Amino acid sequence: GTEGKIAAIRHARENRIPYLGICLGMQLAVVEFARHVAGMSGAHSTEFEKDCRYPVVALITEWQDASGRIEKRDENSELGGSMRLGGQLCRIEKASLARLIYGQDEIIERHRHRYEVNNTLLGKLEESGLVVSGRAPLTDLCEIVEMPTDGPNAHPWFLGCQFHPEFTSSPRKGHPLFTSLVVAAAAYRART
Repeated sequence: GTEGKIAAIRHARENRIPYLGICLGMQLAVVEFARHVAGMSGAHSTEFEKDCRYPVVALITEWQDASGRIEKRDENSELGGSMRLGGQLCRIEKASLARLIYGQDEIIERHRHRYEVNNTLLGKLEESGLVVSGRAPLTDLCEIVEMPTDGPNAHPWFLGCQFHPEFTSSPRKGHPLFTSLVVAAAAYRART
């Protein structure tokens, strides 16, 4: 279950093994970091533990519709109506692994999810060393997280994305995240 995934993520982070977390994989990387680096014992996603002490990942309860109205939603709302779907703009921070991989400051990636990193707790995670390298410019939602490549939490290749790069990848034209991960994995194997 989720605790096994969190243990695997911790192993990758602590042993500097290349890691790419997609959607839930990013969310659980945030949970793992909150618990084991930021000292937020009891951190979790409300998808799995509604009343957790630190809901670092939570259901988005306010959505803006096409006319600009704010709609309140919850876990009982119609599934399609409570999901973030389709292509979304993401602004990438300079001097980040994501910027190095994409080679540009803005991207559009496809989404399909109901839960997001909780912005109200993100500051504590960033203070503890988590890098938020991609954000949705209109909503300020967290799109990409990574470990820094230098300093006390340094990791050569650890990245999580809320979106789904597999939706735009093909055997003939691999997505840049997958291509970069394969290169990082080969470098890791050569070192070990």
